[in-house]
Amino acid sequence: MQDLQTLRAFVTVAREGSVSRAAERLHLTQPAVSLKLKQFQAGLGLTLFQRRPQGLELTADGRALLPAAEKALAAMAAFEQNARALHSTLRGRLKIGTIVDPEFIRLGAFLRRLVERAPQLETELHHGMSGSVLEWVRRGELDVGFFLAPPGEGPGLPEIAHRELTHFHYHVIAPAGWGSRLAGADWPRLATLPWITTPEDSAHHRLLHGVLDPLGIVPNGVAQVDQEACMLDLVRAGVGLSLARDALAMAERQERGLVVAEGVRLPCALSFVWRRDRGEEAVIAEALEVLTGVWGALAP
Repeated sequence: MQDLQTLRAFVTVAREGSVSRAAERLHLTQPAVSLKLKQFQAGLGLTLFQRRPQGLELTADGRALLPAAEKALAAMAAFEQNARALHSTLRGRLKIGTIVDPEFIRLGAFLRRLVERAPQLETELHHGMSGSVLEWVRRGELDVGFFLAPPGEGPGLPEIAHRELTHFHYHVIAPAGWGSRLAGADWPRLATLPWITTPEDSAHHRLLHGVLDPLGIVPNGVAQVDQEACMLDLVRAGVGLSLARDALAMAERQERGLVVAEGVRLPCALSFVWRRDRGEEAVIAEALEVLTGVWGALAP
């Protein structure tokens, strides 16, 4: 089996037609190149060059072996390039906390770009309520996650960093036919009506209590759920009021006749969260870079 330097000497001399020019290209001395050619031919038991007045010329055997030698060198170059690339390829596992529905948080676009940029990186998704995801990230059980809070507030924990992605509003929605019950209603009046409530870890709970607690009132809860789909289903069934994001509230009003309280809405922001002391970790830094490509600047 021939070494790579000998193969390079053979191919370079064949291309240049001269030992001296080949030596310059290979950064070797002429005697060193000549010795390699001599050893190469002796090892194969073949004469690969013949001397002409204008330089060295391949014999028939030399011409037959040249393509195979070039192919071997190209394969080795590709192998070395792939090996070098592996040093810079991001590996590992990224544990992501997801909330609400995948379309709203642009989960598909986020994961697609992440896989394109870091194909060796594995992702693990954990779905939960906003507060649950925040706690999992705080404890290090998740690397990153999505979180909901009023604009500018963020998680409110010094150890947690966040980036706001978009702003939107929650609206109060009610069953079809409740229009007269909601007409002109303010928060004290709305709180007396039946409500479908959510656990404390839910953004719905924090937003609703954020406006009612300063007034010293509590919602008239008649059922508690921890999933947005269940909440909407109960509103459709006529059980009570709930909060719904802009797009959901408008779609439910148009498609199912649900009532949306006029002039009452709660601002909210979707954020991405991670532990501040882990922001320089490669997998988290990559996630943040991809996130910027998916969301761009904060929407007004």
